[in-house]
Amino acid sequence: MTTQLAVWLPILQVQLRDYKHAFKPRARTLLLLGDQLIRDAGIAVFELVKNAYDADSPNVTIMMEGVAEPRTGKIVVHDSGTGMDYDTVVGVWLEPGTDYRVHQRTENERTPRYKRTPLGEKGVGRFAAHKLGRGVVLTTRKSGGAEVVVEVDWARFESEEYLADVRIRVRERNPEVFKGTKTGTRIEITELKEPWTRGMVRELARSVNSICSPFQRAGDFTATLLVPDHSEWLEGLLTVETILDFSLFRAHCRLRKGTLDYDYKFTPFAGMRDKVKPRNAKQAGLSLASSDGGPINLEDTHIGPVDIDLYIFDRDPKILSLGEVSDRKGLKEFLDESGGIRVYRNGIRVYDYGEPGNDWLNLGGRRVNVPARRISNNLVVGAVELNLIRSLDLEKNVGLVEKTNREGFVDNKAFRQFREAVSFAVAQIETERNADKTHIRNVYSSKKLREPVLQDLEELRELIGKKKLANELGSYLDRIETDFQRVRDTFLTSASAGLSLSVVIHEVEKGVAELVKAVEREKASPRVKTLAKHIADLIEGFGALVRRSGTTRERASSLIAQALFNTDLRLKAHGIAITNEASKCDFDTRCSRRLIVSTLMNLIDNSIWWLDSKWGSSRHSKKIFLGTSKDLAEGPAIVVADNGPGFLEPPEYLVEPFITRKPDGMGLGLHIADQAMKVQGGKLVFPENGDLSLPSGFSGAVVALAFRSGKI
Repeated sequence: MTTQLAVWLPILQVQLRDYKHAFKPRARTLLLLGDQLIRDAGIAVFELVKNAYDADSPNVTIMMEGVAEPRTGKIVVHDSGTGMDYDTVVGVWLEPGTDYRVHQRTENERTPRYKRTPLGEKGVGRFAAHKLGRGVVLTTRKSGGAEVVVEVDWARFESEEYLADVRIRVRERNPEVFKGTKTGTRIEITELKEPWTRGMVRELARSVNSICSPFQRAGDFTATLLVPDHSEWLEGLLTVETILDFSLFRAHCRLRKGTLDYDYKFTPFAGMRDKVKPRNAKQAGLSLASSDGGPINLEDTHIGPVDIDLYIFDRDPKILSLGEVSDRKGLKEFLDESGGIRVYRNGIRVYDYGEPGNDWLNLGGRRVNVPARRISNNLVVGAVELNLIRSLDLEKNVGLVEKTNREGFVDNKAFRQFREAVSFAVAQIETERNADKTHIRNVYSSKKLREPVLQDLEELRELIGKKKLANELGSYLDRIETDFQRVRDTFLTSASAGLSLSVVIHEVEKGVAELVKAVEREKASPRVKTLAKHIADLIEGFGALVRRSGTTRERASSLIAQALFNTDLRLKAHGIAITNEASKCDFDTRCSRRLIVSTLMNLIDNSIWWLDSKWGSSRHSKKIFLGTSKDLAEGPAIVVADNGPGFLEPPEYLVEPFITRKPDGMGLGLHIADQAMKVQGGKLVFPENGDLSLPSGFSGAVVALAFRSGKI
């Protein structure tokens, strides 16, 4: 018993403490925050420049003196904005994380002179100075007040133990920097973290040059970098203004709520104008659509008007020579380093969209799929200018939200819609540019457009005939032509079926999901059996697309029925009303059933995408017509029409491969449809208004599969 008491007695004598304590941040916490929040010198300078913008300054100057020697060099950032008084310095600037700017933005307060919405939000921009150097002297003056001087020695944050132990000197004095009626803020940074080299300064110059929009308007905010003792370091740097003169393709886009307007201009170089003429194109009221065809309305996510300027280049050496570009290497280096589509809010850069390593629009990925038809970051200098609509209820604010690390926006619904809308606009301009690019290549290329292989074989037959070698070589040419046509037809089938694969997956998924629900709800009722049979028939229908078979005599109405059956669930899911007039003037034709059914499915799929982009989720507006006609001169035809936005390109351009206005489209559907009809001896036709007798309301895209009369 005594032994047990000896064991428990020390435990019983322990005094249990219960007190309230505050966090005691270490002094070096601010240094760690600065290193984590500010990535590099470019971001640091950007933050200081952004402070000048928020202070309502018309401009800002960054002066770098003796920066090659860290001990004696200094960086000075000077603006002529509203400045700060003593209370603002103590109550705002010395309080990291303050909600001062958030309050201004919540109350929709704008600066008095230029009516700007503050860009700062998190209250951490003052750490930018620490990223550049250890000594900081801030001098500021507000109108009618004294000059306030703040001295910060960042080394003390390393030597002192706790943050509360580091005292910052703040004093008032008679104006010495901002004399008379001048106001503003001057930040002098000394004891630089590292020596600056020519390359570093040139890189910083590019960053400073990109802070402000390259499409300046009179009175816009400007930023200037000066290196007086090493001015040669900045020599030869191409400016955006110089670069823009060498762009062949230019566009201005306006995104308003759910629509897109654009003005496009092709301006050939002076040395090209004897063969190539300028071209302008305009479109208004195009419905914004996401990559899956869904409608976009930027107003739903509190994003205000968006304007996009695009300057697109042709880097082909022969084309550049026609533009008398003396420094082609410099132009290409500039585009490699500073090309891309950047984002600006009220004229100020939102980092780091368009920077190397941040391909926020996936231009590179899209170009890999269709290299000749897509633009990449090193082919474009672009600016996306946006205004944000702020929600009055912060709890429900779903607009664009800037990341804490100052590099872009949080990946929320608003940002994703914004990105999809910009991608849609870029896709439209790519389509316009491709028409002019193709024309340029045709004019200046030594190769003529021709039908591959078959035209070569025909020319070879003529040559063999002249040389009297037909008996010796004719059979070989016949075999080459037959084998080529068989391979071509096989690959057309594969390509067409491949384009339909996503539709297959979509339809089967929906069918299986519906079957599962029915089984859970109804067990083995007739409804379940019907669904199971429907899915089995659906797979059978798709299977016919990839099975080897030759041409057979087919009824047009049967081909339409099969295509509609294969897409039935998809059409219902998108709320699309079908008008089927296949029996109106039905006809028979010899064709490859699998190719024609697959082609019809692709045409239907195109209509679904564009109908969704125009009408959204409205189930009372979207319509597709399928029927037969004998009105066309090319022969009896199967017609597909809708009430979507219609085609914007001429027919001869639509059937070119990789032509698409879908942001993530391949642009092969109509090309393969055209090739498939050629294999049948028919033709893909794009009827004009009045060529066909259609029911009212089908004023969108109209496509006809016309079969040669002799094949009926």
